[in-house]
Amino acid sequence: MRDGFLRSLARFPERPALAIGDEEWSYAQLGARAASVAATLDAHTQRQAGSGRGTGGREGAAHSDGADAGGASRLTAVFGHRHPSAFAGILGALLRGHGYVPLNPSFPLPRSQAMLERSGCEALVVDATASAKLVELLDGFPRALLILLPDAADPAELSALRAALPAHTVLGASDLRPASDHELGAAGPDDIAYLLFTSGSTGQPKGVMVAQRNVTAFVDVMVERYGVTEQDRFSQTFDLTFDLSVFDMFCAWERGACVCVPTAQQKLFPSKYVKQHALTVWFSVPSTGVLMSRLRMLKPDSYPSLRWTLFCGEALPAEIVTQFAEAAPASVVENLYGPTELTIACTLYRWRGEASLGECAHGVVPIGEPYPGMRAIVVDEQLRALPRGEAGELLLAGPQVTPGYWQDPERTAAAFVVPPGETETFYRTGDRVRWPDGGPLLYLGRVDNQVKIQGYRVELGEIEAVLREVAAAEVAIAVGWPLSTSGADGVVGFVQTPEALLRDADTDNGAARDAHAAQVVAAAKTRLPGYMQPSRVLLVDEFPLNANGKVDRKALAARLAAPAAEGTP
Repeated sequence: MRDGFLRSLARFPERPALAIGDEEWSYAQLGARAASVAATLDAHTQRQAGSGRGTGGREGAAHSDGADAGGASRLTAVFGHRHPSAFAGILGALLRGHGYVPLNPSFPLPRSQAMLERSGCEALVVDATASAKLVELLDGFPRALLILLPDAADPAELSALRAALPAHTVLGASDLRPASDHELGAAGPDDIAYLLFTSGSTGQPKGVMVAQRNVTAFVDVMVERYGVTEQDRFSQTFDLTFDLSVFDMFCAWERGACVCVPTAQQKLFPSKYVKQHALTVWFSVPSTGVLMSRLRMLKPDSYPSLRWTLFCGEALPAEIVTQFAEAAPASVVENLYGPTELTIACTLYRWRGEASLGECAHGVVPIGEPYPGMRAIVVDEQLRALPRGEAGELLLAGPQVTPGYWQDPERTAAAFVVPPGETETFYRTGDRVRWPDGGPLLYLGRVDNQVKIQGYRVELGEIEAVLREVAAAEVAIAVGWPLSTSGADGVVGFVQTPEALLRDADTDNGAARDAHAAQVVAAAKTRLPGYMQPSRVLLVDEFPLNANGKVDRKALAARLAAPAAEGTP
């Protein structure tokens, strides 16, 4: 990862490495800021270690914590969003020899605090978009941190932050060490490149450890496949907490290309952004393509500069590919597939016009063939390989299989398995597929209670855990709704009616029910990121059960499809 950036820095110091809005940073500028961040973090850590204060060997503890599931590493957190210092913080962590842990300031702060605490990070880089939320993020935080704010130049601002955070060490712009002070930290192939927290069924996000060797295998394939050069300009439509952002950054920086990051306002008008910034590589979730279609942004010949149009993150409607292929006639369109545990993407499908239309299943583009070096099998519930053409769960093995889950050996053992008759470790994707003889892999849906919402993989169980807690209810069910070809556009919650309202069932208590449901929605929104927040909550006096005595989710979904769903079930 960092080695590719450093090679490009040596070859193309004056070329643009990063464009945010209408401002560009050259490789020399971004590299200098990243090296300065790394040198500052290093100098402070060494000073604290020398004085016997500070971490007290905590980084070594974090190193061994991650070793439970492979890939021992130290980690640095980055709290930021679409700002040069967030990208410099990521590179600074890598130059230091650390993996990075991205934290999004738009996420509920208790969620981000839990991620920061669980990761064991001792250092936190904060950009200008996140500094206003720093004090709240660290409210009650149990561990002293080194906090670096590269954009904080106002002495009064820094003084106020230091007064509000007396347990932590707060450094600002004037505390940055020169880039020349930096010495490249050691990082082996098994060390963690980044730690991403994804939705977890127990209500606690899962930390996916992605090793340096995993990213190297992915990037090496991608830059060769797409013939990336220093002339390319990559879109950056993803949050840094979404692993698809790694493609944009490190495939571009491997070959001296530019990462183009639209502002929040520019993201509303992707058509205009592509044209103004002469993008050559477009990468987004299919939902963005659907939005562009609805807004009539996919007119023929709209994007002549694009060489590649790539989609990943959710099922891809064939209709969108057809429109995008006409809008970018010089572009090759590909569908990428892969969970975080398999390093960004692990199968590919290249669109071939009319020929591809005949290979689609239910209007969804195939997910194609495994990456070079990756091996896929389709299995039954006992993990036994199925003959070609039969539907089952997709498992993959190879160099992109990550070490497992941070400090969670039980989950790791359940998801990373050696199937009967095999000798290597496969990851269980939880996705149902069919692999026709002589044809590409076809995506059929989830085998478990997981959905894709806006490209994010969401465990409905995590939402249910939050709903149960905020509603003080024994039963809460989350349903992806309304359904779409890519998964679901949102979530609706079903919560057990409180006893007090049940006792008043003979009276007209509709207003009280509505008020309670609204309170549950409001409370859930403080605990969940936007894409996981229920659009509404419906109170249920008695949940429908299936033949096994379990809550019948299909029956609840059927209620949503009925006109009466606008009221209380």
